[in-house]
Amino acid sequence: MFWTVTLSLLEGFLGTIKLFILTLIFSLPLGLFISFGSMSKYAVIKYPIRFIIWIIRGTPLMLQLLVIYYGPGIFFGVNVWGSNPSGRFVAALFAFVINYACYFSEIYRGGIQSIPVGQYEAGQVLGMTKRQIFNKIILLQVIKRIVPPISNEVITLVKDTSLARVIAVYEIIWNGQAFIKSSGIIWPLFYTGAFYLIFSGLLTFLFGYIEKKLSYFR
Repeated sequence: MFWTVTLSLLEGFLGTIKLFILTLIFSLPLGLFISFGSMSKYAVIKYPIRFIIWIIRGTPLMLQLLVIYYGPGIFFGVNVWGSNPSGRFVAALFAFVINYACYFSEIYRGGIQSIPVGQYEAGQVLGMTKRQIFNKIILLQVIKRIVPPISNEVITLVKDTSLARVIAVYEIIWNGQAFIKSSGIIWPLFYTGAFYLIFSGLLTFLFGYIEKKLSYFR
């Protein structure tokens, strides 16, 4: 029974890892673009983006998953995602990317705005363009400052992937919970915690290593 449960949880964990990796691939760069928009000098760009960020950060991710998956069918009479597993996964991925991109955008914005204005001015005095100033002077300092909050969000994402089951996306919690119905045992559900702990531990070591490599900015 133990190996049967382990294999089932490993299968579910692959779904968790897939959602986790794809969310980071899309949300990290999207968050940077959103942060630029939220810092725009044009009010028509800045305030709508900040309003969207406020909504996303102020409402539960579970609610966003339900609205994104069921909303088009309820409001427009069209289920754009379909009822198959791949469609549900894409809907979940879309919700996670939008949610985490908004959180990452605020981290980026805080990091960029924390750099003293004098460093921008020094770059201009040296004849550097705005792009050169950002890429060669600002960017690495921003990365150093945002690594700790980014690592917190990434580890939170590991656990948040379990919310995808509300729209029937197969992940590790779903597989662990299935044993309650099929075999009447609950320990596989607790067993899933070991997977989360190990994965979160590996990420903690990884980000600790990255922080150490960036310590030369101190």
